[in-house]
Amino acid sequence: MILENLLLAVHVLVAATLVGFVLLQHGKGADMGAAFGSGASGSLFGASGSANFLSRTTAILAALFFMTSLGLTYYGSTRGSPKELMKESVTQSAPAPKDSKAGEVPQGATPPAAPAAAPAEPGKSESKAGEVPK
Repeated sequence: MILENLLLAVHVLVAATLVGFVLLQHGKGADMGAAFGSGASGSLFGASGSANFLSRTTAILAALFFMTSLGLTYYGSTRGSPKELMKESVTQSAPAPKDSKAGEVPQGATPPAAPAAAPAEPGKSESKAGEVPK
């Protein structure tokens, strides 16, 4: 349980850092204008060459994100089946009264009230809507 919580904390930190690094990077579309004479770019889609610090760090963070995702999936799958988790529900773990049988009303308790009967005639109801003068 402690390892799962630690892995979840690392996962959230890596995800937030990954978002930050992606937003810090310079887009390739911004170099398009430089390719047509206003910059020193050597190719149509930006400068070609080795990756810089931001792109390498983003790749490492993406790999860490995938590994923590797989780890959390593993811990979630080994916890138990959904049927076992449903048996641990709060409503199902309440003990039944020992002295009463199913369907019986305990002594001293009033039985539930019967539902109100429907009006005998479909046109007549107990509402005042039918008493509006014409």
